[in-house]
Amino acid sequence: MSQAQVVMINGNDLPLHCPTNQTPSWNSHPRVFLDLAKTGYAKCPYCGTEYQLIPGTEPHGH
Repeated sequence: MSQAQVVMINGNDLPLHCPTNQTPSWNSHPRVFLDLAKTGYAKCPYCGTEYQLIPGTEPHGH
């Protein structure tokens, strides 16, 4: 069983979607937008990748 990857997110990376623009196309799934503004954490329901807002970062997305 593989461990889920944790990706640290800067406020400028918002709005956040998975897969991100850096995800290789061979490892893609339908795009889903994730809200981590309130909790600082989100997990992709497709691939299980976990995203965390860098502590002290202010969201600058739309």
